[in-house]
Amino acid sequence: MFANAFQSGFISVFYSVGSNPLSLWDKSVKNGHIRRVVDDEVKSLVLEISGTNVATTYITCPIKARASLAIKLPFLVMIVKNMKKYFTFEIQIADDKDMRRRFRVSNFQSTTKVRPFCTTMPIGLSPGWNQIQFNLADFTKRAYGKRSTYLETVRVQIHANVRIRRIYFSDRLYGDDEMPQEFKLFLPVPGTRKRQKGQKTGDAEKKPTVEGEAELPSVAPPATPAESPKLEESEVATPVEEQPASVDEAAPPGDAQESAPLEAAPPAEEGPPPEEKPPTGEEAPAPTEPAPAEGGEEAPAEPPAEAPAEASDAAPAEVAAEEPPTE
Repeated sequence: MFANAFQSGFISVFYSVGSNPLSLWDKSVKNGHIRRVVDDEVKSLVLEISGTNVATTYITCPIKARASLAIKLPFLVMIVKNMKKYFTFEIQIADDKDMRRRFRVSNFQSTTKVRPFCTTMPIGLSPGWNQIQFNLADFTKRAYGKRSTYLETVRVQIHANVRIRRIYFSDRLYGDDEMPQEFKLFLPVPGTRKRQKGQKTGDAEKKPTVEGEAELPSVAPPATPAESPKLEESEVATPVEEQPASVDEAAPPGDAQESAPLEAAPPAEEGPPPEEKPPTGEEAPAPTEPAPAEGGEEAPAEPPAEAPAEASDAAPAEVAAEEPPTE
């Protein structure tokens, strides 16, 4: 399949996300299922291979039985999830002497057995998702010594029970910083998204200031009258009319009537307005100013004295003078 392709870096043969992830694979199902599901930890689509017998439920690449992958990259990397059930996978290689050998790895074996055409070995998986890194060139040299050297990978076969995210080959082992983003497995950590949002908002609030410019205040300025919100009628404060203060202290004697306490003044009787009197030659005597009462309070002002009878009866006196004197 990849004999005429330039092989360097990464070659992916399976990825669970896509329209047809098993385009290069053939599948065999008996008393089980092979389907894509959404994993709770990854929150993404993964391929689940499940069956009662690990030997009868599997996927294999390439599809044709006599075809070969012809991938010369020595490292096989698989991102799988431990289902806490029996699981096995098998890799068929070709060496420099044109011999085909198989490496069968499973979690239900405890010892390693090396045979001329097949080597079985155990594997231990931790709970959850695991990244299996298989150095094909090193395993071939350890199992078969100098008489066999790894040349290329012919076939890859994955049996039940497992969940698969990605399978790829690489020329060497890469660190997390060197690997492309699509080849990494991202596990959502609780609270990570919230912290990132808080950091973004905090960074957004801290804006760099240019030298010579004043730093803007963090508190908004007070609203101008045009921008001030309208208060409801119940919230508007009504102005209070100022009440005249009561005069308790004594005023100077010239202003007796104005300085008299309101409570002590008798209620004035309302009567008809006084008739206008003609002016006379004799002026009425000016009213005397009342003396202040004891205790600092002034006595109420007395009404002005009435004019003398002569002034009021001036007109009738002239009429009586014309009459002859009586004897």
